[in-house]
Parts: sequence; C-alpha cells; structure tokens
Amino acid sequence: MHHIFTRRPWRRALRDWLITLGLLLLGYGLSNLLLLADPGGGFVSMIFVLMVVLTARLTEGYACGVAASFVGVICVNYVFTFPYWEFNFTISGYPLTFLTMLSVSLIVSALTSQNKRQEQLRLENERETMRANLLRAVSHDLRTPLTSIVGATSAILENDARLDGEQRTALLRNVRDEAQWLVRMVENLLSITRMSDGDTQLNKELEAAEEVLASVAGKFRQRFDGIELVLSAPQEPLFVPMDAILIEQVLLNLLENAAYHGGSTRIELSVERQDAAVFTVHDNGAGIADDVLPDIFSPALRSRSHASDNRRNMGIGLSVCSSIVKAHGGTMSAANVPEGGAVFCFTLPVDEFIPEDYAYED
Repeated sequence: MHHIFTRRPWRRALRDWLITLGLLLLGYGLSNLLLLADPGGGFVSMIFVLMVVLTARLTEGYACGVAASFVGVICVNYVFTFPYWEFNFTISGYPLTFLTMLSVSLIVSALTSQNKRQEQLRLENERETMRANLLRAVSHDLRTPLTSIVGATSAILENDARLDGEQRTALLRNVRDEAQWLVRMVENLLSITRMSDGDTQLNKELEAAEEVLASVAGKFRQRFDGIELVLSAPQEPLFVPMDAILIEQVLLNLLENAAYHGGSTRIELSVERQDAAVFTVHDNGAGIADDVLPDIFSPALRSRSHASDNRRNMGIGLSVCSSIVKAHGGTMSAANVPEGGAVFCFTLPVDEFIPEDYAYED
C-alpha cells in the first residue's frame, strides 16, 4: 500500500472553508472570553471584523471572506447583542456594521488576489529567465560532444580501410560515451524544466530508502566498475515519501559528478534518519573550487575546469538535483572536507507511516 500525494482543487477549497470556520469559531470563543472581563461587549464587532480580515487574507477568492462577513454580522446580532439569542434588525448602526465587514472583506480579498497575481507573474518571469540561462549555459556543452561524435564517425567512414580493430573500437567507444553524456544532459534539462513548472505534481510514494540506494548503486557500478562505492543505511527500514525516479536521478547525478569531475576513486553513499531522511554522497576527490562553491547549484553554472587543481563541477546536473530536492520539500548543501574531497547532502521529509503489507527483506 502506497501513499500518493497530489494537490487537487477541492482540497484547496476545503482548506479555505476550514480556515474560515476556524477563524469564526476563534472570534466566537474570544468574544465570550473577553465578555467575562467586560460585560459591555463593545469590542465584539471589532473582533469579528478582525476575523473577516484574516479570512480574506488567508483564503483564495472572495467567497470565504463574504461568507465570513455575513456570518459575523449575524453572530454579533443574534448572540452578542441584547436581547440575546434573538434577532433585532432595528439596532442603530447595524447596517453600517454589516457594510463595514463586507467592504473590509472585499477590499482585503481584492488586495490578496492582486498580490498573488503579482507573485505569480514574478515566478513566471524567474522561470523564463532560468530557461534562458539554461539555454545559454548548455549551448557550448552540447556542441562539444556533438563535434566529437561527428569527428569520430567521420574518421571511421573516411579511413575505415586504414584503421585497425583497436583504433576503430576506441573511436566507437568515444562515440558511445559522448552519446551517453548527451542523453544525461537532455534528461537533466527535461527534469529541471519540469521542476520549474509551477503546476508540477510529484508522484510521491512511500519508498524504502535503502532500496533506492541499492538501485542507484547497481546502475552506477555498471558504468564505473573501477570506482569503489560504499553503501550505508540504517538497520531498520527507513520509509520516505518521494518520487523514486527523480530521487534516483539526484543520486546518480551526484555520483557521476564525483566520478567525472572530482577524480574520485572511492565514494560513500549513505542515508540516515534524523529529523528527516539525510542522504549523503562523500567522495575522496579534489573537492570543489572556492569560487564555484557559493553558486554550485545555479543553473547558469557551466562545467568548467581549473588547471591548477583539476577541480570541476557539472552545473546543470547539480541544478537539477537542487530543483528536485526543493520540489520534495527538502534542502541541499555542498562542502569540502578537511581530509580531502567533497560532500553533498540533501534531506527529505519523512512520513511516519509504514505500510502493513510491505515485506522487508535483508
């Protein structure tokens, strides 16, 4: 049995109406409490005006704010105005109280909607800027492997008779490696575009973290059998709500980054339970250049090398990792370690629920 977490419009509407009900009940309870100290009750209308303002601010649209205005006016008239528990529409100032609450609700709702629209426009502008930065950032990186592929295939076609088996194999291996790099780059670009879409819905299911690590390790070892990969996980099964495909891509990106650009010969991949599930990739490579570290998760950071220390960073892949983790409600960080190498760490919120029909096997 899995939990799938999706955002639906009816849930948002239910949330808004529950907020409205809760604030009205709070106003009712607070008014009764203050009446014990001041039986005059002149403050009751102001309390309900405050509840109407909060309702309009914390909910979407106008419906909840207008409903809170009507309920607030009726409650003040029926419950807190003499004769109590009876309607009296002849009270002086009653129409003004109603119009005040209704006007406040409409004004605050309008301002809230306007702010949300401005925020949405800002986010859309940021996404467009990020996409433009991505295109600029990868244009050179995509051209380089394509040029290599064209050169290798041209060499085979034009000089096939003069090439021995070893030379031909080396050229074909180069074509394969560059093509695989292109595939990973395209996958990263698709993922970060998906993460930048505000309407994205993650397919979160409860997954055993140690199984995710084992799956990632198997894929990594198939391509990097010369690098020692050490796994570490809790003895007790650790269940984490995640989109397993995307989290595997995060871990593979981090491992490949250490293998390709860190010059690592040994990588430790671990997960542990703290306040959240903490995933760590620790390598023994050259580390991260000081000028790269502050912007290491920026999508505009292109792959670059430092001749003096051979420290490099695959900016697009790391930007994908950061976007995926943030979409899961987690955080991500990177640092150099004193004994050498780099450590990448990200957290994912943990669901306490453990499915009854899940069978854990060693």
